[in-house]
Amino acid sequence: MTDDVDILVGRALRRRRRLLGLTQAQVAAAVGVRFQQIQKYECAGNRLSVAMLWKLACVLDVDVGYFFAGLPREADGDPSAADPPLRFEHAA
Repeated sequence: MTDDVDILVGRALRRRRRLLGLTQAQVAAAVGVRFQQIQKYECAGNRLSVAMLWKLACVLDVDVGYFFAGLPREADGDPSAADPPLRFEHAA
């Protein structure tokens, strides 16, 4: 079952990969999977683990939050919704 978040993350992954002129095979090799796995992430066929999301952010030279840009935060009763977003430095 695909979630809207999975679709958003997959689209962001594809957009950034294409912006950098990288193939699915190049990204896959950089993170240690086959190109088919990147293809499944991009079309939201498979969910990304946190570790894989981190690796992709490093390879694509973006903050992890990049993948969630445009996703509304639901504030109805969630105390964490008022917290500022976390920013992580990634290794080059």
